[in-house]
Parts: sequence; structure tokens; C-alpha cells
Amino acid sequence: MEEFIRLYDEAVAIRGKREISSFITAGSVAAALLTENGNIYVGVCVDTSSSIGSCAERNAITSMIAHGEHKIRKIVAVESGERVCPPCGVCREYMMQLGEDSKDIEVLLELDCEKGTMRSVRLQELVPDWWGYSRY
Repeated sequence: MEEFIRLYDEAVAIRGKREISSFITAGSVAAALLTENGNIYVGVCVDTSSSIGSCAERNAITSMIAHGEHKIRKIVAVESGERVCPPCGVCREYMMQLGEDSKDIEVLLELDCEKGTMRSVRLQELVPDWWGYSRY
């Protein structure tokens, strides 16, 4: 639970909607991930008027890849009200394609720090019957 709380805090720290231009806003959702090597990468969503933005999770993953890593252990996304939210379908697919072990990425779905409770699942539970297993 401690690692998820740290990731949650990292995501909350960078979340906050901000206007980039009259066409782009960013930060309404933030994500933080923990790699197999113990490093944390963060990202925020970028929303555009033409629907070509990107999700917070994918931006955190891109940062991880830019730093030479590609194996995620845990991931957290946070939306308004500092509420944990699950990754969208595109982000789930993106993570599954990172490698054979990606099915084991632990995804936080709920966190209640006051009660000391949380709920997480393995990515494979969010992507049942994934089409790509035969390619590994």
C-alpha cells in the first residue's frame, strides 16, 4: 500500500487543470508509475480541441521509455477531486503491448487513506482475453 500512496501523492502533486492555449488544456488527470527498477515517472493528460490529445498514463509511460525503461510494476491515475480513476481502454492496450509481463502491472482502482484501504487489480483483469498473447 505504501508504494501506491507514494504514487498517488506524486500524481496529486502535478494534477491541476491549466490552459496551454485557446485549443489545449492539460492536467485534469495525472498519473504516476513505478518501474521494475524502482523509478517513478509522472504525466498529465493533454486535451485538445481536435481530439488529438493524450492521456496522463501514456505521457508517464512515454517519459519512462525516454529514460530507457519499459517495465511497469504499478500505476495510478488521479482525476478531479483527487479521486483515483482506472486507465482508459487505449492506455490499457498500450500497457499490454509493452511486454509479456505487462499483464502483471498492478493498477490502483480505489484508495482511502483515512480508512487505510485500497483496491488494485492486475492489468490482465482489465483486459480479459487480450488478442496479443500469441505474439510473445
